[in-house]
Amino acid sequence: MSTSTPFPAPDVASDRPAVHPAVGIGHVHLRVSDLERAVAFYRDAFGFAVTARYGDQAAFLSAGGYHHHLGLNTWESRGGSPPAPGSTGLYHFAILYPDRLELARALRRLLDHGVRIGGASDHGVSEAIYLDDPDGNGIEIYRDRPREEWPRTPDGELTMTLDPLDLNGLLAELDDEGGRR
Repeated sequence: MSTSTPFPAPDVASDRPAVHPAVGIGHVHLRVSDLERAVAFYRDAFGFAVTARYGDQAAFLSAGGYHHHLGLNTWESRGGSPPAPGSTGLYHFAILYPDRLELARALRRLLDHGVRIGGASDHGVSEAIYLDDPDGNGIEIYRDRPREEWPRTPDGELTMTLDPLDLNGLLAELDDEGGRR
C-alpha cells in the first residue's frame, strides 16, 4: 500500500502568484566517488576554479569569482558507483554559456582534454552539447538563442526542436574569431 499522495493538478485560475521571472537555479552539488578525480575534471576540462575545500571530503568550484557553481562531495559516495541505468536521479545539469563563441571555446577545451561527447542538439531555442563526468553525472553545456529567434507556431506557442547540432560548424566559430583566447 502506497502512502504517497498525488500532487494536485495546478489550478490555472488560482490567485497565487507564479514564481518570480528573475528566479534561477543557482548551483549544483554532486556526490562523487573520487574527489580528486572530480575536481581535476571540472577544473581542467572546464576551467572552473576551486574556491573552497573541506579536506578530502568536499570541494567547491566556480566561474568568475562567484562563491560556487559546483559543489562536489564524497560524504555518502566515496568509492561508490554511478546509478544503474533505469534508476531515478539526476538526468543532467546544465551549464549556460553567454554566446556561441564561448560554447565553441568550451567544446574545444573538452575535446582537448579527451572528454567524450555523448550528443549534440539544436533545440531551436538553444544549442546544446551532452556529456558525462567521470562519475556518470550527465552534463549539458549550451547557449540560448536570443528570444526573438525562438521558433514559434503562428499562434505564438513555443516549439522546441530536436535537430542535430553541427559540432564542426560550431568549432568554426573559433576560426572565424582567430582562434582561442
